[in-house]
Amino acid sequence: YGRVLPWMRHKDGQLTGIAGPDAVWLGTPVRLTAHGTSHRAAFRVTPGERVPFVLVWRPSHLPAPDPADAFDALAATDTYWRLWLRRLTYDGPYRDAVARSLITLKALTYEPTGGIVAAPTTSLPEELGGVRNWDYRYCWLRDAGMALEALLRSGFTAEADAWRGWLARALAGRPEDAQIMYGIAGERRLTEWEADWLPGYEGSRPVRIGNAAAAQRQLDVPGEVMETIHLSIGCGLRPRRHLVDLQAVLLDHLEQAWTLPDQGLWEMRGTPRHYTHSKVMCWVAFDRAVRLAEGHDRPGPVERWRRIRDRIHREVCERAFDPDRGTFTQSYGSRELDAALLQIPQTGFLPPDDPRVVGTVEAVRRELLVDGLVARYSAGGPDSPDGLTGGEGAFLACSFWLADALLSIGREDEARALYERLLDLRNDVGLLAEEYDPLARRQLGNFPQAFTHVPLIRVAYELDRHAPHARRGHPEAPPDPGEG
Repeated sequence: YGRVLPWMRHKDGQLTGIAGPDAVWLGTPVRLTAHGTSHRAAFRVTPGERVPFVLVWRPSHLPAPDPADAFDALAATDTYWRLWLRRLTYDGPYRDAVARSLITLKALTYEPTGGIVAAPTTSLPEELGGVRNWDYRYCWLRDAGMALEALLRSGFTAEADAWRGWLARALAGRPEDAQIMYGIAGERRLTEWEADWLPGYEGSRPVRIGNAAAAQRQLDVPGEVMETIHLSIGCGLRPRRHLVDLQAVLLDHLEQAWTLPDQGLWEMRGTPRHYTHSKVMCWVAFDRAVRLAEGHDRPGPVERWRRIRDRIHREVCERAFDPDRGTFTQSYGSRELDAALLQIPQTGFLPPDDPRVVGTVEAVRRELLVDGLVARYSAGGPDSPDGLTGGEGAFLACSFWLADALLSIGREDEARALYERLLDLRNDVGLLAEEYDPLARRQLGNFPQAFTHVPLIRVAYELDRHAPHARRGHPEAPPDPGEG
């Protein structure tokens, strides 16, 4: 992380840097000249000319790698992605955006293990100059489960099956020891520390390595896992015996744990609360277990699961709903709103036309919109549950959730307009970060963010499903994966 000054030398036409266990080789026909602690070059490129730079890392105790041909590698990369995209089943008007987002999810997958990271970066700030800087280079069960839904829906079953294998290995052990996130190979120790010698992106400190949220209780995660298992079996993937066993032990643990407060979907660092979204996802866990048992002849104490499911439903409706405002609230007894409540109709907890769902969508639009985009919750205020100072940008995934919720309650024109505005926020190669600053008109947070690209894919499918056939435009061509 930039602490050690490496030894640099020119050898066999390459520039080599070595520091401790790490080594890099930079190969290029351009002449590089040392200037203090850096190497620089000035050169001219004419129209049609291509100048390669090849940077390779490997452990410093190994010999130098064989030189790579940049143009052969580029051609092979282009061919790989074009062949991979042939499996894409979506053929609607937003095909370019869907294809770009699926490529992003695949690129966030570590192929040797099947783990899917939330983002490839750490500490890109949610507020410039602020402290909301987190390390997202890990595999959240929630985020990966949502990514699997998008991949399965689009025809990419091999990636889904690989992730199920990663899941089974990562969760091995006692259910009470399960974490909400792991390393790309299933590592559990993700100790958070600060690289205090780094100035941070545009002065945003601290720069954090590791993530203390790995030790949090987040009760929505078992529901996300159960939803993924249910979806994968529904899409025709063969049930894995150890995942069947995993389901049983997760539910046994959740039967006792669902009544506890937790840190919630947004990994609040304040006092644990009874977050509404967490309770709804506990309902999802037992509901999907009942569905699997009834629809796929799976063993289990179905009547007990059904009783727990119904008890959770009653409690949420009684303790998390504000009848005066006609909306669900962030947690039991709170008046705060939370954009995660927009997912209630997606889960099947209540039908989209239920007045409580419609009222919640309206309340989010009334209280959490920032220049037409959605904030997660009221961050940084005196009643903020996150335990942090400062604010943050509008949350892009939540804005896609609003488009989805508007569509579900019959407001297709508003949903489509919001969705297309969100597509316009993508950068020049179609990528989105975690958040967006409507005032500065720039993206914020770690980048690119799987949690943002997943609902982009979902809403494209939902808009296409709701639109009359005559209104559907001609599908745009998929992006050229070799560009950018």
